[in-house]
Amino acid sequence: MKFFLFISLFGFCWGQYDPQTQYGRTAIVHLFEWRWVDIAKECERYLAPKGFGGVQVSPPNENIVVYNPSRPWWERYQPISYKICTRSGNEDEFRDMVTRCNNVGVRIYVDAVINHMCGAGGGAGTSSTCGSYYNANNRDFPSVPYSAWDFNDGKCDGEINNYNDANQVIDLGGEAIKGSEYFGNGRVTEFKYGAKLGTVIRKWNGEKMAYLKNWGEGWGFVPSDRALVFVDNHDNQRGHGAGGASILTFWDPRMYKMAVGFMLAHPYGFTRVMSSYRWPRNFQNGKDVNDWIGPPNNNGVTKEVTINPDTTCGNDWVCEHRWRQIRNMVAFRNVVNGQPFSNWWDNGSNQVAFGRGNRGFIVFNNDDWSLSTTLQTGLPAGTYCDVISGDKIDGNCTGIKVTVGSDGKAHFSISNSAEDPFIAIHAESKL
Repeated sequence: MKFFLFISLFGFCWGQYDPQTQYGRTAIVHLFEWRWVDIAKECERYLAPKGFGGVQVSPPNENIVVYNPSRPWWERYQPISYKICTRSGNEDEFRDMVTRCNNVGVRIYVDAVINHMCGAGGGAGTSSTCGSYYNANNRDFPSVPYSAWDFNDGKCDGEINNYNDANQVIDLGGEAIKGSEYFGNGRVTEFKYGAKLGTVIRKWNGEKMAYLKNWGEGWGFVPSDRALVFVDNHDNQRGHGAGGASILTFWDPRMYKMAVGFMLAHPYGFTRVMSSYRWPRNFQNGKDVNDWIGPPNNNGVTKEVTINPDTTCGNDWVCEHRWRQIRNMVAFRNVVNGQPFSNWWDNGSNQVAFGRGNRGFIVFNNDDWSLSTTLQTGLPAGTYCDVISGDKIDGNCTGIKVTVGSDGKAHFSISNSAEDPFIAIHAESKL
């Protein structure tokens, strides 16, 4: 059943009552592997004007440099130290990004990798993003400093051999740092440092870890007005990967846009849009041959995110958050914020619709035949601009127009072969 694909998008959502975004901003974007200097620019030129509430950034701490495969995305999740020194930039650039984004009301969420260092197979030497020495097999990371005394041994051989084994994923054997007093002091140092940099909101990535909620009790070293803890287990997100959510297993742009649209229209949770560099996928024999690729680069140096005249990204970057359908649904979510889920309709198959009080209404056709029906929208009478097919500009609509009658009803026609087989209207798209 195709509509089941929509439900998988709830993996995108975080159930947080107070995500600390600026009032009226209800969604953030994960600018996966972006450089700090590019994120600072994007906050000012696009995210703030378009109503995004924040940016989740890739791990800022020093990591191992992996050459086989060549510089994969996952090397960012192999820590060497807590120095802010990665291919995304240095500490000064990170600090400038945080300041500039906060100045325009866009918060920074840090994907902080804690509770493990790089895998035992990482070897030894200075092949790290800041040149720090490490000996992974001996669990020696002097730049923290950590030694073998600070790790849990005996649970496995230091590597995850089976990602379907929950015990291995949770405990991680030799990689996992034990919850000792020394370890606790190390975390205090790390997160005090993060707060000093001005990171208003920290997004903790409890990498392969199940016990953070217990360790977090009583940790008052990051002032409540400066930071908020989010817990998310990276390896529990497998299948999401750099693409963002399990829906992307299907790699269908139409399906992707509908799924993200559903997520942003639905009142559940705190939403995060994925924006990356890996579209379209390259499949051979059913396998994604680019599964491990890192960001666009020149000899390992991450490329600048450039902006084309049509506002899309260039220089080999793909920026889903700039797609009209997605950025307009971020606006939709902001407009309907606080309104109840209402006026559900479905055809018993894969055509569905629902409203958000008297502020918004959305209709999807994920069937193999056309949709043509009259529905109760809950909106005031008037003509509305469909924000999926176009934009409201100077009182006019560049896309489909929808007329809502005095009874709140409107007729919707959506071809199954449409480029984007869904329609969304809201209070601020009224003409």
